[in-house]
Amino acid sequence: MSVTFARGFRASGVAAGISSVAGRKDLALVVNQGPLAVAAGVFTTNRFAAAPVLWSRARVATGQISAVLLNAGCANACTGAIGAQHSRLSAEHTASLLNTKPENIALCSTGMIGETLPIDRLCQGIDAAVDALKSNETAGLNAAQAILTTDTVIKTVNYQQNGYRLGGMAKGAGMIAPQLATMLCVFTTDAIISAALLQQLLAESVAVTFNRIDVDGCMSTNDTILILASGASGIEPDPNEFKSVLTDACASLCRQMIADAEGAHHSIAIHVTGAEHEAAALACARAVASSNLFKCAVAGNDPNWGRIISSLGTVPQTVARYDPKAVTVDINGIRVCSGGAPDQPRDSVDMSAKEVKIDINLNTGNAKATVWSTDLTVDYVHINADYES
Repeated sequence: MSVTFARGFRASGVAAGISSVAGRKDLALVVNQGPLAVAAGVFTTNRFAAAPVLWSRARVATGQISAVLLNAGCANACTGAIGAQHSRLSAEHTASLLNTKPENIALCSTGMIGETLPIDRLCQGIDAAVDALKSNETAGLNAAQAILTTDTVIKTVNYQQNGYRLGGMAKGAGMIAPQLATMLCVFTTDAIISAALLQQLLAESVAVTFNRIDVDGCMSTNDTILILASGASGIEPDPNEFKSVLTDACASLCRQMIADAEGAHHSIAIHVTGAEHEAAALACARAVASSNLFKCAVAGNDPNWGRIISSLGTVPQTVARYDPKAVTVDINGIRVCSGGAPDQPRDSVDMSAKEVKIDINLNTGNAKATVWSTDLTVDYVHINADYES
């Protein structure tokens, strides 16, 4: 159902002629019909943040958003004053059709950096998107389709818990690394919740999900995660329960993004346990996830654990304290390294499965962390050598 699963929301996805692929859906609209218009968001930390990110950050700061307009095919990033002008024009045009204020419209864009939006086609697309608004499943799926770029499948979630619902959609397949991933994501919920609490819970959920995936070590200028609450269920959930549901939804979309990563043949779960504290475990997991040598080995079905420990060894002692002679490494359940020395033979590891599990035990403490990554293939190189939205 995507973003229309929660009550109080309408959505649409149309072809506005922004994408270079003729006839492709490339403009989505999600509208909160209330009775509440509560919102929260998390954005890229890239210093070259795109015009729609700057616009939406300011809107989220008010805690109130009634609609989100998303386009694929043009990032509207690094476009100077004209990019900011186009953001305002698109918000104004959307607001005029929805009988609301431009300040109540959030914007998201994805695609080529350094290209200006075709504002006339965009406005015509907004007209069509407003006309196509519906609250059914098809409308939600159309919206999810319209935000894709190099993605090969749509990515959606829906959860129902104690009388309230949460739905969501995301795009993302490449340029994915902490903090956040190169992605657009919109969640909707019909729960009653304050803007301040929603912002807190979203940030906490993102910290252990979207901030822990890494495909290629590259951060986007456009990353945006938004959540809108309509209050249409009349249910005010327990905060801890809602956070659990939201975290599960974030994790599901993360896994879908990793599974659809550009050119990937394997998904890789890097579990680090036995750390002194969580930050240490996370630093170690990220060091392994960012190793191109390790990712290439996985692409070749090669259980080359030397590339794991060499990456692990780059983490400074001040960041993660451990004794190399106490570390163990398992690949898909086979102990290949104990104390920095060989254990079971490499050829006893089966790497044929889509999902590869790396378990690293620092044997120093009780903290743990997991980072999801992918292998690095020739297909990834071809996609990004020839990339255009």
